[in-house]
Amino acid sequence: MRLRSGLALLLVLFAALLLAAVPASASGPTLWRLTDLAAQRVRIADRVAAAKYGTPSPIDDPVREQQIYDTVAGQAPALGLTPADAVRFFRAQIEANKMVQRGLYARWDAHPSEAPATRPDLGQLRPVIDRLNSGLLTELAATIPARKARSCPNRQLVAAGVADVVHHFDALHARALGEATSATCSAR
Repeated sequence: MRLRSGLALLLVLFAALLLAAVPASASGPTLWRLTDLAAQRVRIADRVAAAKYGTPSPIDDPVREQQIYDTVAGQAPALGLTPADAVRFFRAQIEANKMVQRGLYARWDAHPSEAPATRPDLGQLRPVIDRLNSGLLTELAATIPARKARSCPNRQLVAAGVADVVHHFDALHARALGEATSATCSAR
């Protein structure tokens, strides 16, 4: 595990150095802030899972999900985004969040001593998620040129690798970040 982490860190640092060597005029907007916000949204899934675990509240919440899709679709045109692109990106965010919740539920079911001792208030978490969503939507618009660029998949891979290291993600959260960023690059 330590070897994997060390190799991942070296790969990320090498890729970051390569990207830093590109002149600013050629590199365009960066995907870092968008990726970091997605990582923060992945991380808050832990608190959402803790709020729901052992309660009748299901992981899947179609009503809340649709509210988010409707909100981002409504705001997208004013930011220069298509509603479909915004919804596609946020669907990935929500699926990543549910991936973490399901993974944590399985962990806690298998190891009850690791289950959360306190239950956060979901009503207090939703405004935090809404602020992250707002930031994500703003960054999604700000990064249109970078997301359309041919180099986007490589740049996204580097940004996700750096976020994985910065946020100290375990395998579950790293997979979820991969899911969350899977819709970053615009389809060609």
